[in-house]
Amino acid sequence: MAENPVFERATRFLSALRHCQVLGLQVHSASSEGLTVMLPYSRQIVGNPYTGVIHGGALTSLMDTACGMSTLCVLPEFEVCPTLDLRIDYMHAAEPYKDVYGFAQCYRVTTDVIFARGFAYQDDPEHPIAHVVGTFMRMGKAIKGAQGFGGAIAAGAK
Repeated sequence: MAENPVFERATRFLSALRHCQVLGLQVHSASSEGLTVMLPYSRQIVGNPYTGVIHGGALTSLMDTACGMSTLCVLPEFEVCPTLDLRIDYMHAAEPYKDVYGFAQCYRVTTDVIFARGFAYQDDPEHPIAHVVGTFMRMGKAIKGAQGFGGAIAAGAK
């Protein structure tokens, strides 16, 4: 099996984020073209207990995480890149009892900001639940404290 350094770096990054652990987020695929993160369906993320529809906050977390992690696909080394702005357009509610996938890719990288876009879907990427665009601030890899947060991520990405 061929080694995929982007997938490995994304998996390490995801495992370091507590809210992602609580939501059960998993890296589904990753490459230099973008990545897909999976949000497994569970009763803990349901917004309407009568219908079983997933809460919009869980979908927002999925898409913010996917877009933020897509920076790992384009940067040669780990950098801290917090969210500056995120816009999500919801097309329709997620179908109850099904996992949701969030695909994201970076479409522009500058010295200070990274621009990302993506979409959430269930069975068919051609029938998205939501579209997202976001911007992420490049703070660099040498920030004090970044080694504690991302040191393990950066160490394996060499």
